[in-house]
Amino acid sequence: MDFIANAVGRLVPTELEGRRLKPFAGAHADLAGGTGYGGRIRAAAQYTDKLLPDLDAAIEACAIRDGMTISFHHHLRNGDMLINLVMEKLAQRGLKDLVLAPSALFPTHEKLVALIESGVISHVEGSMNGPIGRACSLGRMKKAAVLRSHGGRFRAIQDGDLHIDVAFIAAPCSDAHGNANGLYGPSACGPLGFALADSLWADRVVVVTDHLAPFPCYPWTIEGGHVDYVVQVERIGDPAQIVSGTTEITRSPTRLLIAEYAARFVRDSGLMTEPGFSFQAGAGGVSLAFVKFMADYMAAAGITADFVRGGSTRFMVDLLNRGLTRYLLDGQSFDRDTVASLRDHPRHVETNPFVSYNYHSKGCFAQRVQVSVLGATEVDLDFNVNVNTHSDGWLLHGIGGFTDAADAHVTMITAPLVRNRVPIIVDRVTTVTAPGEMIDVIVTERGIAINPRRDDLQERLRHSSLPIVPIEKLSAMAVAMTGVPEKPRFNDRVVALIEFRDGTIIDVVRQLIPRE
Repeated sequence: MDFIANAVGRLVPTELEGRRLKPFAGAHADLAGGTGYGGRIRAAAQYTDKLLPDLDAAIEACAIRDGMTISFHHHLRNGDMLINLVMEKLAQRGLKDLVLAPSALFPTHEKLVALIESGVISHVEGSMNGPIGRACSLGRMKKAAVLRSHGGRFRAIQDGDLHIDVAFIAAPCSDAHGNANGLYGPSACGPLGFALADSLWADRVVVVTDHLAPFPCYPWTIEGGHVDYVVQVERIGDPAQIVSGTTEITRSPTRLLIAEYAARFVRDSGLMTEPGFSFQAGAGGVSLAFVKFMADYMAAAGITADFVRGGSTRFMVDLLNRGLTRYLLDGQSFDRDTVASLRDHPRHVETNPFVSYNYHSKGCFAQRVQVSVLGATEVDLDFNVNVNTHSDGWLLHGIGGFTDAADAHVTMITAPLVRNRVPIIVDRVTTVTAPGEMIDVIVTERGIAINPRRDDLQERLRHSSLPIVPIEKLSAMAVAMTGVPEKPRFNDRVVALIEFRDGTIIDVVRQLIPRE
């Protein structure tokens, strides 16, 4: 196997398991755009009834064979029931070497480990959170997994890099024609945009719902004209787990201080001005506290954002209801208040990865975001960021929208200086998920580091009372607290490819040799 150093100095293969690979060349090196792949569409001579009696009938109709690629979406999060159900049915049919292509997997999908070990699933092309990632780290998959960002996944499907044979779309509300949304029904989860690319380009599309509505089901995120079959089941998800994820502001004094520093940085840097102000934040405890601090600063200054962007929570909904933002752009909902707001508020807008994150389009709005606040497992002295593996080497997280959202005017990483007695700032990250050229600010409770590339931010904060220090000083502080951490050990086998949003390989994950 031939390896080549890419633009961040990582050795990546030029070919793996028959797949030709392109090394990462830079965050904005790909100017050629996509290939515009389009799948074959079977035209119906006359309208036929799409409603099938059960999932077995849909599997028969789709003629699923060994080696096919089967896709799902993750808006139901840890409450999803469909992936396990479908994959177990495929296993019962004796199928082998299936490629599982979800937008993400969660701990609830731990049952799939047995299907990986038995050869039903050859590998995963999608984000893996928890047990499936751990199995990948141990080399349990027959082939190397591929991790993509949300925007990178849409691009890969659109460009033909990820060909889906059959897409199963869990829909909280659907009609018998296949028009579907996530706003109504007992499993309402909000947006369904992560399944949009699947519906557009998969060879066969099956909508599975536990709430069959009269035609037309509107609004429709998934349009019936792209759907082959519809199946009604008893349940597609557990409402108590659909909104899994942190939905409460952190009470930790350390994390509250990090959030306050981040919000003060936005305020003191002059970014919080009209028109044009916008920001993106997630659903973690620090991010929620950041939103709360931003709301206070915006209200005090009389500033209204053009838009705020989520993964959305009730704290972002509160910004919309208080008139502190003109629009709330929602890629996924993290609590029930947000689902209700998306259903009822005309300026709470559902988005999808094409409009928000697809790098091979005529312009997604990621670069229109002024400030993006993200988390990380590691950051190194070159500002490279790792969100996939931990410092002990375990692959436990997907990319999510990280490398897409990092295209904001200011990309800010919030993290404690030390987590579980391990420094967050290291000399060299275990895995590069995003290159340092995309990362502008690191905010910890002990200080804030600004990327030397951003001398404009250095100048703006020259007279600020915030504790701005070189990243090397933060690293030294962390090591003084914990000592130099032990590096993980790997063997030579590549078990996962970390794909950048443009389809190039920014890093690889090798099989872990666990510590005794």
